[in-house]
Amino acid sequence: WAKAHQHWTVDDWKRVIFSDETKINLWNSDGIQYCLRKKDTPLQPFHVKQTVKHGGGSMMFWGCMTYKGLGYGCQIYDGNMNAEDYIQILDKTFKDSLTHYEYRALDIIFQHDNDPKHRARATKAYLEDQGIEVLPWSSQSPDLNPIEHVWNFLKVRIGLREKHPTSIHDLWDIVVEEWEKIPVDYIQRLYESMPSHIQAVLKAKGGHTKY
Repeated sequence: WAKAHQHWTVDDWKRVIFSDETKINLWNSDGIQYCLRKKDTPLQPFHVKQTVKHGGGSMMFWGCMTYKGLGYGCQIYDGNMNAEDYIQILDKTFKDSLTHYEYRALDIIFQHDNDPKHRARATKAYLEDQGIEVLPWSSQSPDLNPIEHVWNFLKVRIGLREKHPTSIHDLWDIVVEEWEKIPVDYIQRLYESMPSHIQAVLKAKGGHTKY
C-alpha cells in the first residue's frame, strides 16, 4: 500500500476525506494516563482520576476530516452500527460535510477502514451509486490514518475540562463543543505530514512507525 502511494503529493492527499469511529468514555480513558509530580512527593487526591463502577458508560462517535477542516460528527446510538446505519450516516452526515465545504463527489477520495460494515455489499453499492471514489486501505493500520491524532486531541481536550460530564447527554454536548474548536491549521498539518507517513512505512518495511 505504501509503495502504491509513495509518490502522492500533499495536493493528492488534500483530496482525501478521512473518516473513522471512536469510543469516548464518560469517565476515564481506555488507555494509560499519567500525572506529573516531583520526586518523593506524596500521592495526592488530585493525582488520581476518580472511577465509577462499570466505567460510567460511553458513546460511539463517527466523524470525518477534510483539508478545509473537520466535517460534521454524529453519535452512534446504542454503540452498534450495521451497514444500513452506516449508509444513513454517509447519506446525511457525510453528505452534509461535503455540502458545507462545497465539495463535489468527483473532487474527493473517501477513506474508511476495512470494518465489515464498510466493506458490505450495500455500502459499496451506495458509494458507487454516489460516484464517490474510495481509497484502498491497508488492514490493521491505524498509524496511517491522521484522524487517529484528531481523536487523541479531542479526548485530551475533554479530559482537561474542569467540569466533567455527568451523563451521556452532557458528554455529547462537550464532544460537539470540543470537536468544533479543533484548529484548522492542526488538521492541515496532519495532511501535510502524510508523505512522511508513507516514507516512514517504507523505511520500516511495513512495520511500526512513530505515527
